[in-house]
Amino acid sequence: MAQEIGNFQKLIEKIRVLFATEIIEIKEFRGQIAILINKQNAKKIIKYLKEQEGFNHLQDLCGVDYYPEKPRFEVVYNLYSIWRKMHLRVRVKVHEEDPEIDTVTDLWQGANWHERECYDMFGISFKGHAELRRILMPEDWNGHPLRKDYPLKGKEIWSGFRQLFNQNFLDDGGY
Repeated sequence: MAQEIGNFQKLIEKIRVLFATEIIEIKEFRGQIAILINKQNAKKIIKYLKEQEGFNHLQDLCGVDYYPEKPRFEVVYNLYSIWRKMHLRVRVKVHEEDPEIDTVTDLWQGANWHERECYDMFGISFKGHAELRRILMPEDWNGHPLRKDYPLKGKEIWSGFRQLFNQNFLDDGGY
């Protein structure tokens, strides 16, 4: 483990020097490193981590809502270097007034689903995403269910529910 921490410290210092103006903070907790970076050059830093430092696996990409804090949202990239056996969390703050960040689908095709889920659940858009649309909720759903200000019981019964229910009920011959 000490060797891994030593390697991490070298990597963090290298990143700190290369992207000094882009790094907001670097935290370590229980052997996990999290880097908070500026949104403007987030893709550039993530691309560097993939192509130059070997973080070749996007384990996860998710949204976080810190309501009522400002900025409200965060997009979190959990990266893994298979050959280094290192995990790195990259966090990017996203303002509610401009909930958009660059896509990473050109770096990892698997980001497609994760970005769509983040868009669907939090309303964070990914600039340059080829097919950014809802993935879990119906296309005509109103709102983003994982936002902290979303009502716990939902806003209303989805308008398409009655249509689906009636159609299935009638197709099955009713009671």
